[in-house]
Amino acid sequence: MIILILLGMRKKGNTKLIIVSNRLPVKAEIQDQALNFVKTAGGLATGLDSLDIPYEKHWIGWSGVHTDNDRTEVMINRSLAEFNFHPVRLTEEDIELFYEGYSNSTLWPLFHYFFVYARHEEQYWESYQRVNSVFEERVREIATGDDIIWVQDYHLMLLPAMLREHLPNARIGFFLHIPFPSYELFRTLENRKEILNGIIGADLIGFHTFTYMRHFISSLYRITGIESDDNRFHTGNRTFSVDAFPMGINYGSFRNAIKDSEVKELIREFREEYSGKRVVLSVDRLDYSKGLIQRLEAFRLLLKNHPEWINKVSLVMILVPSRDSVDRYQDLKTKIDEMIGKINGEYSNPGWIPIHYFYKSFSFKELTAFYNASDIALVTPLRDGMNLVAKEFIAAKGNNPGVLVLSEMAGAAIELTDAIHVNPNNASEISDSINRALIMPVEEQRERLKKMQKVIKKQDIAKWADDFIDELERIHLRQKNINKKYLSQKQMGAISDSFKSSSRRLLILDYDGTLVPFSNKPEMALPSSSLVDLLNKLSNMPNLSMAIVSGRDNTFLDKVVSNRGIAVFAEHGAQRRINGVWKSLSRRDLSWQSEILRIMKEVTDSTPGSFIEKKDTAIVWHYRNSDKWLAELRVAQLINKLIYPCTMKKLHLMKGQKIIEVKPSEYNKGTAIKDHFNYVDYDFILAAGDDTTDEDMFDALPRDAITIKIGRPSEKSRYTIARSARFIKFLLMLTK
Repeated sequence: MIILILLGMRKKGNTKLIIVSNRLPVKAEIQDQALNFVKTAGGLATGLDSLDIPYEKHWIGWSGVHTDNDRTEVMINRSLAEFNFHPVRLTEEDIELFYEGYSNSTLWPLFHYFFVYARHEEQYWESYQRVNSVFEERVREIATGDDIIWVQDYHLMLLPAMLREHLPNARIGFFLHIPFPSYELFRTLENRKEILNGIIGADLIGFHTFTYMRHFISSLYRITGIESDDNRFHTGNRTFSVDAFPMGINYGSFRNAIKDSEVKELIREFREEYSGKRVVLSVDRLDYSKGLIQRLEAFRLLLKNHPEWINKVSLVMILVPSRDSVDRYQDLKTKIDEMIGKINGEYSNPGWIPIHYFYKSFSFKELTAFYNASDIALVTPLRDGMNLVAKEFIAAKGNNPGVLVLSEMAGAAIELTDAIHVNPNNASEISDSINRALIMPVEEQRERLKKMQKVIKKQDIAKWADDFIDELERIHLRQKNINKKYLSQKQMGAISDSFKSSSRRLLILDYDGTLVPFSNKPEMALPSSSLVDLLNKLSNMPNLSMAIVSGRDNTFLDKVVSNRGIAVFAEHGAQRRINGVWKSLSRRDLSWQSEILRIMKEVTDSTPGSFIEKKDTAIVWHYRNSDKWLAELRVAQLINKLIYPCTMKKLHLMKGQKIIEVKPSEYNKGTAIKDHFNYVDYDFILAAGDDTTDEDMFDALPRDAITIKIGRPSEKSRYTIARSARFIKFLLMLTK
């Protein structure tokens, strides 16, 4: 017998939305040789099922059952396939090492700031890699390159990159449902780089809050060197985005539930049970991240410091069993049991018990009744990605009064600003907040609840899922447009043919980042002998004019570009070498430099790794070797300080590749080449550069010129080449 109580997965069109999570939204059970499937409760399943999209929805994950019987496995697969559920077969060893091991004994404690609890074992990591690979194979059995693949949570952080390798054009999203820790914690993870490289295989990476997003971006830069352009990142010829999507609940289901006759009866029974008493409600699963010990201590302090509440207030603590076979969780439960026993033993009176303790799960209707009839919800996790209990309590209250006491460490605290926020580590503060909630006027309670209900009604689970998929679609469209800019081998060949068939040709090239890679020491960014040979070969070609246009000073460029047949424009065109002779177009009055130097020196002194470069016509502040986050702060401060003197003295303030440069505003790369070259003399023009200063050059050229941005794509250029090394190979094509 097979009983299926499943989510409806409607079939639409050819494109599929494939949701990949550690577990399917159903649990398989084998009882008396019968195979049963029961829908599991959870916001994720509810939200994704409510998505209104023109795609066929599929779900991949573990079915929750171990079986060595191939016939049973086939039955499970066939039964679930009818509803577009695709189980991944995991062994007991996989669950022990992958799930209980790396996922929940390494990642979970570390990401929740319990560093000392994190266990690093090689067999855990090996299993984590292997199981992620098993999921990848299962996805590829179902997915095509046109599908949307949405990977969920910390169990599968290697999966996006694995999928990207085999499905390069697929739309891949990743969402982390737990906190992402600060860089100082994340850097302690042995496999930190592999985890990050796995995640960034996704086109869109989502977090519950901007704090987690900021921590991820910090770790990504410090560990991999990948920098952001706002919340966009570039790696190779790909871009990906990182953003915050606060997860909500099915608000309507709770509002409708409190009108249900069965729920109404449960509410009546609850109120009768606690008649004449105020009720503080605590609902959590057994976990050390939930702050359960501190919560109990806070309630003890309430009774000790405010004896007027004895016989009048009870704490209803619902603890859902979780991993209680694990020693650390067993120890936690023992401590909780002992604390509850001690508090009840000290304060109980005939007819009144301080703490009513339930170590069990309750149904949706029962929980809704608890929420509705309670006076206060005490939600004080030490760390929590979001915490939906807080939102469920608010929704289930309806028009009744009530107060939410919420940990500032829960992701929900950012949205629920009308809750009483507490430091979950401070039992005295929690105790005082419970007292404040108990004496809060009813009208204030209703006003606060109304504001929070408005927030969670708007930002519900369906909107969370819709927002993520919509943004993923936008990113995919943007990536397609960007891909058109990246020069393919075929396009390179066509440009090379055009170059060779032209009768009068002009090449204009930037230096740093275009011809040579950047160096932490600018003076060490020297051309290789092969690059010198290539430039000489190009410059000696008939009917070709060639120029190097750079922000570097003339002394450096005269040394590295010794071929006098190549025109050189130094300091963005202020210094020019034409036919081997240098000419300066810079201002003779350099009195402006003293104030700019003074301001830059102040910032340099407080920014380790930064330094000032003084050119003949410009002053440059370099911060490539400084800490990224400190440098960003100092950049903003420096620009703010420089705006006024630069405006008054008609100076150009530029932000380049890890530099801030100040120079006279009369010239830039665009005006330099426009003044010197007569474009009508050429039937082929190619210009290449890597930063914003080169965009002035692109703007100044005719529309039919070949303009190439090295590195990140630009709206100003027609084409993009990801790295300078590939651009050099392209230049070699022109000589053959």
